[in-house]
Amino acid sequence: MSWGPATSGGDALEETVPNWRRATILLAVAVAALAAMLLVTVTTHDPDEADSAFPVEGSADAGFARDMQVHHAQAVEMALLVRDRTTDPIIRAIAYDIATAQQQQIGQMFAWLELWRLPQTSTDEPMAWMAPSMEAMEQSDGEHSATLNDMTLAPDGRMPGMASAEDLARLSDLEGVSAEELFLALMIRHHEAGVVMAEAAATLTTQAPVRKFALTLAAAQRAEIKQMLALQQDRTSSTQSNG
Repeated sequence: MSWGPATSGGDALEETVPNWRRATILLAVAVAALAAMLLVTVTTHDPDEADSAFPVEGSADAGFARDMQVHHAQAVEMALLVRDRTTDPIIRAIAYDIATAQQQQIGQMFAWLELWRLPQTSTDEPMAWMAPSMEAMEQSDGEHSATLNDMTLAPDGRMPGMASAEDLARLSDLEGVSAEELFLALMIRHHEAGVVMAEAAATLTTQAPVRKFALTLAAAQRAEIKQMLALQQDRTSSTQSNG
């Protein structure tokens, strides 16, 4: 994915639509995409197919689909916040890409749970489905130890990488460069945890489409992390040279 100042269809739309309607437009697009996916699954699913072909309650597939929807929803929220608080074309392009891509992915994971006839929520603790993958990583050569230390729930129950209420409030209050810098810091951390979750899902899933989705998601977010780290470095270098 290439981020740059080029104007896209979404940017053109943005210039003609009031700010308060952007989230509504994105949600409408996502709902339409979800409806199309559900129609495909309904029309192609064989009603005589054994339910055993589907993931069951408590499976890694179900846990991943639920937890990543929540994780993605916050990324969409932060992306929409920063787009209203910066005029930087690259940051705005990044935010637009994250908001649209991850909202579509939320719809895809929602559709899986509907197809599998599982509820969208669970009483299980977030990330409980990842336990087998985390145990395997702990028994490896230790190269993942730094990542594992970060993969614990916050005291308020937030999943790893997710911003706190205070972080979101700060992002809402800031403008310009300050908003951009906080957004980059929060989204890099958010993506780093998302990559670990996606890789765990790819290892534990019983569903080929879920494995492909998870690996694609992890690769895309690694690329986005690289881009955002470069932007952070550019800002640090610029500050140091000006100082």
